Amino acid sequence: MDLTGKTVLITGASRGIGAQAARAFAAAGAKVALVARSAEAIAGLAGEIGPSAVAIPCDIARYWEVEQAVNACLSAHGSLDIVVNNAGMIEPIARMDEADPAAWGEVIDVNLKGVFHGMHAALQVMLPKGGGTILTIGSGAAHGPVEGWSHYCASKAGALMLTKMLDKEYREAGIRAISLSPGTVATQMQKEIKASGINPVSQLDWSDHIPPEWVAQALVWMCGAEADGFLGGEVSLRDEAIRARVGLA
Repeated sequence: MDLTGKTVLITGASRGIGAQAARAFAAAGAKVALVARSAEAIAGLAGEIGPSAVAIPCDIARYWEVEQAVNACLSAHGSLDIVVNNAGMIEPIARMDEADPAAWGEVIDVNLKGVFHGMHAALQVMLPKGGGTILTIGSGAAHGPVEGWSHYCASKAGALMLTKMLDKEYREAGIRAISLSPGTVATQMQKEIKASGINPVSQLDWSDHIPPEWVAQALVWMCGAEADGFLGGEVSLRDEAIRARVGLA
């Protein structure tokens, strides 16, 4: 995939899937805007990638910060063609009777409202220029309940519906909206899940998780015409046929 001349903004770019996606998009020739709350981490990653990367500290739970991040991306790179809504959180993991309502709401602010903020801000740029690609990291948790994850399951189900809504309202305007459900990935989030000891996912062995590099490669693939059959829907890396199409081992 040659993305030379394209600009991609990635939320949650400080580590895990987001950081690997930044490296993969840069390797494909794209300019990248690294968005995360951890200014130091994204600055280090931007230094690693080089002049094609810019670090933009941002809390996606606040719309005005996302709007400023998009403007900073335009100032640095002159365009915005692809957005990867990757930022997400799962802590604190707790059953509903034990969950702290404020902490529960913070997960919704990031995982659901943050996705909407990224979509809304991107549309202000993409619609006038005739289109763009907006990808969102989904989850199997969008489709079924997982003990201790009421906030995560609800937010991921909502984020998938936002992808469907984006496609419903803007496909004819040139917006490509797709969700990616990667399965379990070897990232810090899985360490948090493991430590909780709640539900079968926490019992998985580390070797059961796929590497974040696979997810990054899938995201780059989803920017091409071969993924158009998934517009308004979801690409699942649990599907061996999808892995083969993406070129994953």
